[in-house]
Amino acid sequence: MAEVTLDALRKEFDRGTIVAVDDIDLEIEDGEFVTVVGPSGCGKTTTLRMVAGLEEPTSGTISFDDEDVTDIHAKNRPVAMVFQNYALYPHKTVRENMAFGLKMSTEMTTEERHDRVREMAEMMGIAELLDDKPDELSGGQKQRVALGRAIAREPEVFLFDEPLSNLDAKLRTEMRAEIQKLQKEFGVTAMYVTHDQEEAMTMGDRLAILNDGKLQQVGAPTEVYENPINRFVAGFIGSPSMNFIDVDVDTSGSSTTLTNESAGFEIELSEEYLRGHTLHDSSYTLGIRPENVTVIENPDGSELVRTSVEVVEPIGSDNYVHLTLGEDFLARSRPEIKPEPDQTVGITFDDSDLHLFDPETGEDVFFRTEDPEPATP
Repeated sequence: MAEVTLDALRKEFDRGTIVAVDDIDLEIEDGEFVTVVGPSGCGKTTTLRMVAGLEEPTSGTISFDDEDVTDIHAKNRPVAMVFQNYALYPHKTVRENMAFGLKMSTEMTTEERHDRVREMAEMMGIAELLDDKPDELSGGQKQRVALGRAIAREPEVFLFDEPLSNLDAKLRTEMRAEIQKLQKEFGVTAMYVTHDQEEAMTMGDRLAILNDGKLQQVGAPTEVYENPINRFVAGFIGSPSMNFIDVDVDTSGSSTTLTNESAGFEIELSEEYLRGHTLHDSSYTLGIRPENVTVIENPDGSELVRTSVEVVEPIGSDNYVHLTLGEDFLARSRPEIKPEPDQTVGITFDDSDLHLFDPETGEDVFFRTEDPEPATP
């Protein structure tokens, strides 16, 4: 298999007026599964297409192991790509679709190609569909054909461009597990592009988060979730997303406090939270995830602040309690916690669960890595 290295990779369109990918540096280890995630238009698919050889970089290099493949034609790269729209030839049978890549990129005989296709079809559970045309298949079956076609080539690198977005929720979950199983079984290096952060969190060994063509942060899913480098990453990764509220820092007393007069709360930060950092009297953005907010239905004085309930959304395992504390402020509570709309409740949380972001740069003031991997947000 191959280690993939992107070095200062850049892609411009319209004579440089549009920068789709902005000097990305990324290393993907041999056999690693990396999900590339970000909102629509952030440059993730363009990055993938450059790795595949379908787009030519404006500058920078792409290497597989120690070989520079930047100028090598797509058909000569040891990659296989699975597309969002399946990319199956409608006039060809499943067998012919799966064999087509082998015919174009190998010197295998017809018999050898058919043997390989049948082997892959049996692995994908579609052996009985080999004589069918794509129009006769369901969405899940079409995606299995596309996966089988990619695997049949025995590539060094798997590239996935939002391959599950056309499937229903149940089938997406099944296919996520199938893709991970196949990738681990073959030990192939994989890049998986998605805008769905849940897919990214559950599938990847590491996440690479993009925004506006820039690489924001790279890390293991749990690491990125618990320790986002900036407000964008904090808000994008996690469902429901992180709550944000403006606060002022006051260091005039014997302790450091966060205040928000309109919300009516004052939080004294512990020395453990500050970890030797010194804050200045200024405005910041406070962030806290909904699952770290505890709702007290009958305030008893132990709460940090009192607020009102807007609406409660039961989702089975939890209740989403929308509060008037800030814009779209949400608590994820146990199902037995179900206050009425307009009811006054208390909330509390541990300061160890708080994030503090610089309102100008968006950076997490207490980002807990001495040598972070991301580019400048």
